[in-house]
Amino acid sequence: MEKVKILVIEDDDFFRNTVAKRLEREGFEALTTGNSKEALEILETKKPNIVLLDIILPGMDGFELLSIIKKTESIKNVSVMILSNLGQKQDIEKALSLGAKDFMIKVNVNLDQIVERIKKEIS
Repeated sequence: MEKVKILVIEDDDFFRNTVAKRLEREGFEALTTGNSKEALEILETKKPNIVLLDIILPGMDGFELLSIIKKTESIKNVSVMILSNLGQKQDIEKALSLGAKDFMIKVNVNLDQIVERIKKEIS
């Protein structure tokens, strides 16, 4: 069986690498990037099953990227889960209305919970 591919889009190197290492230990294939432009290239070429998306990114923010993903025929069906420090009600509502499947606030979730939510999403 092919590994489930997860794209981690996060500009904090340490956090991105920590999440990626944990996902790989859980048997997933982790793809990573720190910016939205590269994320779109990875989405088109590597076809990840799930995207963990930060909102605050250099250049194009996560909301804008999510909007592009959901409007692009070839990648619109990928599951996008927000993983951000932003947690205001309007941020959560905006993300969900743009098509995010889940919204996790970094300070409120640990790696176990992130993995758990991903497993729930793919089951």
